[in-house]
Amino acid sequence: MLAAIVFVATSGCTWNPRVRVEGGGRGVVSQAGAVLLVKTVRKSGLDTAISAALEPWRKARAVHDPGKILLDVALAVALGGDCLADAGMLRAEPAVFGPVASDPTVSRLIGRLAAGGKRVLAALRMARAEVREHVWNLAGDAAPDAGGQVIVDIDGVLVLAHSEKQDAAATWKKTFGHHPLMGFVDHGRGGSGEPVVGLRRPGNAGSNTAADHIEATKLALALAQLPKRLRRGRQTLIRTDSGGGTTSSSPGSPGVGGGCRTRSG
Repeated sequence: MLAAIVFVATSGCTWNPRVRVEGGGRGVVSQAGAVLLVKTVRKSGLDTAISAALEPWRKARAVHDPGKILLDVALAVALGGDCLADAGMLRAEPAVFGPVASDPTVSRLIGRLAAGGKRVLAALRMARAEVREHVWNLAGDAAPDAGGQVIVDIDGVLVLAHSEKQDAAATWKKTFGHHPLMGFVDHGRGGSGEPVVGLRRPGNAGSNTAADHIEATKLALALAQLPKRLRRGRQTLIRTDSGGGTTSSSPGSPGVGGGCRTRSG
């Protein structure tokens, strides 16, 4: 069976992709599964939120919207890409993904955003938080906070690197790569983890580094990755493994949890 795309013209956008499966082989395109991600981005409002957040970094008379460029890079990663140039797989299907910026344009934007530093990160985090709260409200009883509390799991993961990339180093498992600290909102047995924070760390970063656990907790809470009503108080539980069981990471320590509960085990 082959995946084909049928396009229906709508107001507000040039094409509205709709997935159809057929065996005839007509109208076949590659990367058709990514249309589901595109639809999710549109339905959630993430495209307009990211576009508005990055408006200060859009040059006058720019053809490509910075938000669209950044989301195209994210789509490329979801499709298996591992570098900026892999946005080319989207560029090969303009009828599916619309106009995709050239490699130099993508590279220049990433450089401009990197130069913006914390201002850019704060703008993106705020946009993501607003969209997350909107989606949770739409989800109703299926939202992770529907039971009256939300659980954030924080743990380190090893990401292998096959070359000497920035911050890559030998890990405690005798491999080579990075050791980021991740935070996921628990969706219970019927769902999966929803990523809210990723603290980049070198491969030789410690598993029990209290300062990193505190920073990850602050990123998940103080920088607005959870709805405002959940950033303080006992509605939010921060869970870690034994790496978060140090004295410095306890709830009474400065900067930990913002009044939220913490548990390690």
